[in-house]
Amino acid sequence: MSKMKWVPVLLAGAVSAGLLAGCNEKDNGSAASPSAAASTASPGASAPASTGILDANNKFAQTVTLDIPVYDRAFEGWNVADNYYTRWVQKEFGEKHNVKVNFVPISRTNEVRDFEQLLSAAKAPDIIFHYDMPQALTYYGEEVLQPLKLDEIQKYAPTYWKSMSKTIEQYGNVDKKNMFVFAKRPNYSNWVGIIRKDWVEKVGMKVEDLTSLEKYNEMLAKWKQAGLGVGGAGLTRNNFNYSFAFREWPVDAKKHALYSDLAVADFTSPATEAWLKNLNYQYTNGLIDKEFYLRDDDNKLKAEFVAGKTGTYGLYLTSNSDVFNATLKNNPGATFAVVPPEAGIPKGGKAPGRADWPFGLIMGINHKSSEQERVAVWLYLEWLSQPKNLFFLQNGVEGQNYTLDANGLPKKTPDFKGESKLSNNNNKDYWALVTEIAEFSTPELTDKANRINWTVAGQEGLTDQLLKNWKDGEQYRIPDPLFTVVLKKVSEHKADLNALFQELYLKIVMSPADQFDKQYADAKKKFLDAGYQEILNEKQKAIDANQFR
Repeated sequence: MSKMKWVPVLLAGAVSAGLLAGCNEKDNGSAASPSAAASTASPGASAPASTGILDANNKFAQTVTLDIPVYDRAFEGWNVADNYYTRWVQKEFGEKHNVKVNFVPISRTNEVRDFEQLLSAAKAPDIIFHYDMPQALTYYGEEVLQPLKLDEIQKYAPTYWKSMSKTIEQYGNVDKKNMFVFAKRPNYSNWVGIIRKDWVEKVGMKVEDLTSLEKYNEMLAKWKQAGLGVGGAGLTRNNFNYSFAFREWPVDAKKHALYSDLAVADFTSPATEAWLKNLNYQYTNGLIDKEFYLRDDDNKLKAEFVAGKTGTYGLYLTSNSDVFNATLKNNPGATFAVVPPEAGIPKGGKAPGRADWPFGLIMGINHKSSEQERVAVWLYLEWLSQPKNLFFLQNGVEGQNYTLDANGLPKKTPDFKGESKLSNNNNKDYWALVTEIAEFSTPELTDKANRINWTVAGQEGLTDQLLKNWKDGEQYRIPDPLFTVVLKKVSEHKADLNALFQELYLKIVMSPADQFDKQYADAKKKFLDAGYQEILNEKQKAIDANQFR
């Protein structure tokens, strides 16, 4: 049985929903370790960077407004645009360079919608970002990004450039134009599916018994019979990695390139059919939340789990994750465990896990941003790349948010409620512009730091299991394909197909089991006719020309 980073089948929608205002109009020591020697400006770089942008004190002569997007995850009591840390950024960075830093909230659940609306109104931030290349390429295709000058980045952000130049030069070029820069993505992950261990044991099973999807469904049936609750489930939309547990192993690279796409659902693939059939089985037998289609963001999914109505939930585990204490207040006898990776895979099968690309956030510069605003972006990335600034954003104030242990690693103060309280994901949405994870001087120290940052007091076993599963599953993880040409049909049909997917998949899942085959056959034809066949044809042409990696 393979090991994989499991996104539970029933939680696929929750992942994309959860783990997936104010703005100016535009005319619009612990840090990531630097990469090996950075190259000089690449042959594809544009004309030399302008001079005279900054004065002798490294300031702009006139105040520049820098609009920085920041994910709004709807953390209770947290204002993403105005808090202790945004004010600190203004003081420490903004005043130094004569920059007014304006943080623009972007809903994590409706990220693309928010960006598109701001772009249409000419009020989008200077950075346009996304975690997935297909959407980044969509922004490129919409001509809302401007080409970049690599030597300009090197000039104004030398520390950042040293760390990311190889990635930028390898992945940031589209149609022979430099379009994207990136955050670093070290090979770690703190995503985890958790389960009510006490419920599992109340029906005479152990978490270790969940060795297949069939065993998992058997457990859900016992939960229902015992009147405990159901499996958590949410609306699947805009992020289409739901079918990995049903794909073939070993992976056929060309088939993987044809169907694997975070921008458009692989609705007609055998893996999607298997996913839908299982979801239909779970729904029609009352094994999952009957109103899963209403759970369209993380807070709604978490609320069901906290209330004791559902027994599974997925999250990015951090030391200040509040879901456990909140659940215990309502259910004092609750205990928790990590869902075994095998629990999402049909019996006797193996399946790939989804590997991350070798970069985090993909960032382009708004086509309406001025030269001064663009330079301000590079200055900001450079400032964020400095160890002391990154460390402060990741950890807060020593003696308040954390203390240093014997290894010099920060240990968070449990339940700290002071003014400098970090956000519920350790301020990641501010420092994710330069790295996906806090790194230290050695892999061993980073592992220790991860354990500290990801361990909730009283739930130490969850972190142990998360780390073990990540290591065990490494050999089975495979990244999504990256095409070296722009897939125009994806951009052309994506919005309509995503809306159609929601309509069709919900109809199939909620239909009587004996109608599944007919419903799915009809839906496949409708999906293909709506543009998916054109996408498959375009992809196949690129695959035949070996224009993917």
